[in-house]
Amino acid sequence: MQGKAANLRPTPAFLLMMAALFANLAFSTDAMLPALPEIAASLSPNAPNRAQLVITSYVLGLGLGTVLMGPLSDSFGRKPVILGGAVVFIIGALASAVSVGLEALLLARMVQGFGAAAARVVGTALIRDLYAGRAMAQVMSLVMTIFTLVPAIAPLVGQQIIALGGWRSVFLFFAAFNAATALWIGLSQAETLPISTRRPWQAKAIFVSLREVMAQSLVIRVIIAQALIIGALFAMLSSIQGIFDQYFGRGAQFPVWFAVIALVSIIGPVLNAALVQRLGMRTMVWAALWTMAILSAVLALGIAAHLLPQAFQFAAFLVWAMGLFAVISLTMGNLNTMALEPLGHIAGMAASAISALSTLGSVIIAVPVGLAFDGTPLPLVACVAALMGAGILVLRVVIKSPDIAA
Repeated sequence: MQGKAANLRPTPAFLLMMAALFANLAFSTDAMLPALPEIAASLSPNAPNRAQLVITSYVLGLGLGTVLMGPLSDSFGRKPVILGGAVVFIIGALASAVSVGLEALLLARMVQGFGAAAARVVGTALIRDLYAGRAMAQVMSLVMTIFTLVPAIAPLVGQQIIALGGWRSVFLFFAAFNAATALWIGLSQAETLPISTRRPWQAKAIFVSLREVMAQSLVIRVIIAQALIIGALFAMLSSIQGIFDQYFGRGAQFPVWFAVIALVSIIGPVLNAALVQRLGMRTMVWAALWTMAILSAVLALGIAAHLLPQAFQFAAFLVWAMGLFAVISLTMGNLNTMALEPLGHIAGMAASAISALSTLGSVIIAVPVGLAFDGTPLPLVACVAALMGAGILVLRVVIKSPDIAA
């Protein structure tokens, strides 16, 4: 089944279905951003900064789910795990919609993220089951394009939903969108992993593979570096709406400006695709981290020393935010490729472990950085400068090692 299907060209219906599956991930974070002030006023009026934890609690659940969903789908099939994840996601979304306290909302968001991990991990495995070579590249290219474009419109969509039904209605939208996608997959997509090729569920085998992954010094460094980079991104997502609203006085325009940031930052994957063959992965990672570290340090100094007029600060902050989005495209894929090179025999487990641990590490980093928000961009920008510098130090050995792939 898999061998025959691998040579087929993807149909438009399948491409749209996979795009919808992955769009759920982006909607569940970025569509939330305009809701943060209302959530703060409703559930945490005495500590409004804590409302941003609805972002990182979702990411925490996503990280926890990532390490399990791949092995579960290898044992029980792709469709059951995707549909089961959708059920968990919907339960979390509905629980979020009726939460009466911030702690309950954060727990519900974590459940939501855990369910979303099925789409993140098993969706890719399903595509790999069906397609190979250029056909798979076509599917993944569209999926990644959608995943890049959705953040541009998600806050605008979220703003309109909130205007019509309040912040709780956003979670109802998440549940409805996920249910529709799951129903589509359930009715139209056949199981892609034959019973004869499934692996027995053995928790011990997962831990053995995980131990082998963690024995690699290169992998440890990549996980730490990715946690620093992703942590910087989620810290920015946690604080950016407040910065636009409280510091720049542009809260009502935030979704539009966020769309501009997201759309312009698409230059990141384009730049990486154009230059990585010529310059190499190490050079792309090195250049991205150094550029972002210097840009962040200069902007932090300009804000702290009052060297920049606020109008210029706004333009500089937009460029800085675009740069941080672009850094993800210029580093994450390259770092993953470098880390997985010596682990081809357990590449699936290694990819899940790296993704899960770096995501969990990013939460540990993003939460204190986000909570340091004081109404100005300074804590965020200064912390990102430090995080990029730490990434440079962590990767110094990796970047300069002649034994690591260029």
